[in-house]
Amino acid sequence: MTTPAATAAVILARGLGSRMRRPASGVALDPQQSAAASAGLKGMIPDSAGRPFLAHVLSSLADAGVREVCLVVAPEHQAITAYFDAHPPERLQLAWAIQAEARGTADALLAAEAWAAGRDVVVLNADNLYPVEAIRALVELGGAGLIAFESGALIAESNIERERIASFALLEIDQSGLLHAIHEKPDLALLGRLGESPAVSMNLWRLDAPIFAACHRVPRSSRGEFELPQAVALAIAEGHAVRAVPCAGGVLDLSRQEDIQDVATRLGTRACRP
Repeated sequence: MTTPAATAAVILARGLGSRMRRPASGVALDPQQSAAASAGLKGMIPDSAGRPFLAHVLSSLADAGVREVCLVVAPEHQAITAYFDAHPPERLQLAWAIQAEARGTADALLAAEAWAAGRDVVVLNADNLYPVEAIRALVELGGAGLIAFESGALIAESNIERERIASFALLEIDQSGLLHAIHEKPDLALLGRLGESPAVSMNLWRLDAPIFAACHRVPRSSRGEFELPQAVALAIAEGHAVRAVPCAGGVLDLSRQEDIQDVATRLGTRACRP
C-alpha cells in the first residue's frame, strides 16, 4: 500500500527564546523587532517589509504542498494568534496546540498528537526557513525521515557561520541512506571522524506513529527535557527505519538578535503568500 503524501505539518513555536532575548551589542532593531525579540517570539520578528518570519515559514510550507498546519505555542500566545486572525493564510488551514510548559521538543510534538490523528506529519522549527524543495521531499517521501543538510552548502547558502556548525546535531547515515545516529553538540574527536563536510540536522522531519509513540517513552535528557532527537534515536534502536534525505541548500536561522538584520533584509523582497 502506498503511503500518502504528508500534507500536514507541525511547527514547534513554544520555545522560551532565551538566546533571542539576550541583548546583542551593536545590533540596531526597529521597535517591532525589538519588542518581538525581547519577548522571545522569534517567529513574530518582522522582515524589512513588516511581515513576520512565521509568515515566510507558512508560505514555504504551502509552496511545498502542505495544506494543514498546527502551531504548538505557549499558553501566552495572543500575539501570534492575533496576527494570523487579522491576516489569515490563503493556502493553509491553521490549528493551534498548547504546550503548557517548555519541557522539550518531544513533549511539544505530543501537544499536537490528537490533531495529527495518526497521520505522518512534517515537523519543523518556527525559527528556521527551509528550502521549499527540502520540505517537498519529505511531503513525498513515503515514510519517516529527516533532511540531512550538507554542511558546506549550509555555510555557503545560509546565515550560519562555519564555527556554528558544531552547535547543531550531526548525523551518521548508513550505506542504505538510513539514519544511524544523531550527535548533539559533537566533540572534536567525533567531528574529525565525520569528515570535513558532515551531514547536519536542522530539525526538519517527517514523523509517523512509531515516533509519536517513542515520544511518550523517551527519558528526560541531561538538560531535563524530553527531546525529539532522542525519541527518534529510541525508535531507531527499536528497529524503526528513518531515512536521511540529503540536501545541498541553505537555511535561514533566526535564533539570536545578531541574526535579525541580515534575515530581515534577505526576506524583505521575498514573495510571501501563506
